[in-house]
Amino acid sequence: MDPIRNPYAPGAGQRPPELAGRDGELTAFDVVLERVSRARPERSIVLTGLRGVGKTVLLNALRSAAVRRGWGTGKLEARPDQPLRRPLAAALHLAVRELARPNRAEADHVLGVIKSFGQRQPTAKTGRERWSPGIDVPAVPGRADSGDIEIDLVELFTDVAGLAGDAGHGIAVFLDEMQDLCADDVSALCAACHEISQQRLPLVVVGAGLPHLPAVLSASKSYSERLFRYARIDRLDRAAADAALQVPARSEDAAFSPDALAAMYDATGGYPYFVQAYGKTAWDVAPCSPITAADVEVAAPEAENELAVGFFGSRYERATPAEREYLRAMADVAGASDDAVPTAAVAECLKRPPQSLSPARDALLKKGLVYSSQRGRIAFTVPHFGRYLRLQDA
Repeated sequence: MDPIRNPYAPGAGQRPPELAGRDGELTAFDVVLERVSRARPERSIVLTGLRGVGKTVLLNALRSAAVRRGWGTGKLEARPDQPLRRPLAAALHLAVRELARPNRAEADHVLGVIKSFGQRQPTAKTGRERWSPGIDVPAVPGRADSGDIEIDLVELFTDVAGLAGDAGHGIAVFLDEMQDLCADDVSALCAACHEISQQRLPLVVVGAGLPHLPAVLSASKSYSERLFRYARIDRLDRAAADAALQVPARSEDAAFSPDALAAMYDATGGYPYFVQAYGKTAWDVAPCSPITAADVEVAAPEAENELAVGFFGSRYERATPAEREYLRAMADVAGASDDAVPTAAVAECLKRPPQSLSPARDALLKKGLVYSSQRGRIAFTVPHFGRYLRLQDA
């Protein structure tokens, strides 16, 4: 098989050649955009799931849908050590520039508000630092610059959404790794979304994060359970996984045999990133079309080695020795399952008091290697991570 024509794309956030199994989410978002454009009541959206299930890819696909309708869009990625103000200001700056046919004078005013909002972020040294986001208009004083992020975000969203409404379109903010926002920023974002929803202004937030994100939002604002439309993004079913392999192959006049498709699903578990990784390797090792189960068997070790370095290993290397010990104990307790395990069982496996393991567990939570969606239980954020750890110890 010609490697130059290999259609598969195993990359972080890289759209696969066939976005299989996500038609429901794409259709639902089209409905949201249309309802918001007509001033109908609608909720912002939160996508949750493990690493490698395609949340970022879907986020980008939803953004493209908004752009096609003439909406202004901006995207940012939350980081644990970074306040929301400046990344959000930069994202909204782009959204206003993308917005179809806004009034120039009103747009300049809103850009000034965005600039004022971004410049209000305090620093440890000066308390207030000048910021140059590339917005070539004066900052608008007295709007979205009180220093209280909740007040400022409500004012900012109101002004940006008002501009979009006057232009006959809307604004969509796409926020990846949403669980990494600090507590104050989560609270402010919920409050701003609540206010926008009550006023039926044309602005939606589409967030994506790990499975415990709903618990993070609920802990901040009790009404967040009713504020967002939650969508769990999971692994592909067999039909969708087959389509993710077959459709790109057909575009290159190639195919997978039925036995090869079955072997691929067994190897990948239907996780989109793994489907792309195994598909790429199977294509490269197969001598000709159709790709057979024997080709998949030859490709599997090579694909697993690549995943061990780039997907699993890069994350494992971030852990300290104590954290790695905790991860391996989780893998032993979970066995062949990717399900959450009791923290008490992990402590028992290590023959240590549960309290002594709290620092390692908390550090793993902060690094995004594990998550806890309910008290007393913990799980890997990466599918098949336990299997990887057990193979390392074998």
